[in-house]
Amino acid sequence: MTVAAGPVDAAPPQDTAGAPRGRRRAPVLLAAALAAALAVLCLLSAGLGAYDIPLGDVLASVRHRVGLGGHALDRVPESVLWNVRLPRVVLALLVGAALGCAGALTQGVFGNPLAEPGVIGVSSGAAVGAVASIALGLTFLGTWTVTVFAFVAGLVTVLLVYVLSREGGRTDVVTLILTGIAVNAFAGALIGLFLFFADTAQVSQITFWQLGSLAQATWPKVLAVLPCAAAGLLLAPLSARKLDLLALGERPARHLGVDVERLRMVLVLVVALLTAAAVAVAGVITFVGLLVPHLLRMAAGPGHRFLVPGSALGGAVVLVGADLAARTVAAPAELPLGVLTALLGSPFFFWLLRRTRRGQGGWA
Repeated sequence: MTVAAGPVDAAPPQDTAGAPRGRRRAPVLLAAALAAALAVLCLLSAGLGAYDIPLGDVLASVRHRVGLGGHALDRVPESVLWNVRLPRVVLALLVGAALGCAGALTQGVFGNPLAEPGVIGVSSGAAVGAVASIALGLTFLGTWTVTVFAFVAGLVTVLLVYVLSREGGRTDVVTLILTGIAVNAFAGALIGLFLFFADTAQVSQITFWQLGSLAQATWPKVLAVLPCAAAGLLLAPLSARKLDLLALGERPARHLGVDVERLRMVLVLVVALLTAAAVAVAGVITFVGLLVPHLLRMAAGPGHRFLVPGSALGGAVVLVGADLAARTVAAPAELPLGVLTALLGSPFFFWLLRRTRRGQGGWA
């Protein structure tokens, strides 16, 4: 939009001062609302389930464990809370934060609000690693075998996509996306091949893993994802200003001092780190990395200083809430988490596609 030139004081002073303050306040208020929602959902998720634990007892037990008073619960509720519920809540928080943050970075790197981490093959690559370890009966790393194979395969896949899409020392975004699509198709074929040769028990395990779930959450799994998630979540906001400059276009960003190739390579690796860690412990969970950043962008604007950490917070809210719904909606049965997020996310994605197409006057 072109703005006519005019005197600096042409507009009323209160308008020029008030609007920026309102825009600056929106991210703060939204972050506070997300933090409050996350705290409430974590408490509800810790207490609700097949064995209900009153909220007061949850708070008392937590305060007792951290040395702030409270009291220990009876043996059964104490065991359920600390060995079943809280590992699941913490894992949902970490996985959701990782997927949400990875989605914001992916959309920033590609300059496309419809992009998500699966585009560059991380999720499908991690799935191949996990499925291969299950189908081949590999157990030499104990309970960590599937997690380690999924994580390593996810990282290797994204590095392969990145290398194949480079030409003349540069990486074209369209080539990167198309290479990711091809690698996703190849990964799907490999998964189908492993399923063909797997026995009945292995097929069941693979299918359950592909649907996404936190049902097998344990403290060791939390510790497995924590270092990678923490590293990615700490590194991601450091590139917020450069992503804002990249949003102006590659050429303007280069003129403003951004090493676009280096930025893209670093952030693709951070996305791979976050997504592979999440997929390795929770299976394939879709749409979190797509929808959360887009909703926050609609609510608080495109600035990445809020969008990157805000997407991590929003992803945690969505996944903790979705996991609570998966456990309670069809109790005593449990819905697969990946299926639930896809059921809720797909209609929104269709609406988003139509909205984007109308806004651009078509795709051509």
